[in-house]
Amino acid sequence: MPPPNLNSSTLIAADDVSKVFEGRTVLDNVSLEVNQGKIVTLIGPNGAGKTTLVRIILGLMTADSGTVSRRPDLNIGYMPQKLVIDPTMPIAVSRFLELSGSSDPDHLRDTLAQLKIPHLLNSPLTSVSGGEMQRVLLARAMLRRPQLLVLDEPAQGVDVSGQAELYGLISEIRDQQNCGVIMISHDLHLVMSSTDEVVCLNHHVCCHGEPEHVSNDPAFLDLFGARSAESLAIYTHNHNHEHDVRGQIKPPRGE
Repeated sequence: MPPPNLNSSTLIAADDVSKVFEGRTVLDNVSLEVNQGKIVTLIGPNGAGKTTLVRIILGLMTADSGTVSRRPDLNIGYMPQKLVIDPTMPIAVSRFLELSGSSDPDHLRDTLAQLKIPHLLNSPLTSVSGGEMQRVLLARAMLRRPQLLVLDEPAQGVDVSGQAELYGLISEIRDQQNCGVIMISHDLHLVMSSTDEVVCLNHHVCCHGEPEHVSNDPAFLDLFGARSAESLAIYTHNHNHEHDVRGQIKPPRGE
């Protein structure tokens, strides 16, 4: 059973969380909820407190005030923004993935196949490309069979086409495993097409909701301005139709 302050579908909830570092308020009464089967994306400028909030949610850092409630025995898979490996360390991808604690060879095989990286299993970890490394890190998180996936900039160092494919895989994982997902991202256009809820953070929650709602919120436009327009309008080809924020074609006016 979930704690009394969580409903049956809620995996984790932060309530009025605040954090101060050396007199500087990083988080100011921030609330956030992640439900089973939903993808929640944190966006905001650098230094807005996104990573701090995630660390508090993971229990790696303590809030100065507020509470974090988790479903009992919640299994979390965490994908860091990047991993720095000593180039002289002789560790293979297979050994790195074993460190996840999973010992099920079938689950390993299926996970690598889903992420399209079975060919990397015996490669030195230091030899994989940036995009491949992100998939290896995602695989390691998935091997824990998480109820909640926490992804910090999952497309870091990946080209645009690779980003779209990676976000598509994240949506597939959510659909297949019915897990919750919370991710930090700056890839606004691609994230908007792959998330259920957007939380715009700048030390406090500026706005939140479905992508279409957030993208038109004055607080969002004030934070991102022209950059948001550029990011959300990646496609600049000439056409006789318009795209919504998820990249779908809008029906003709008057219909």
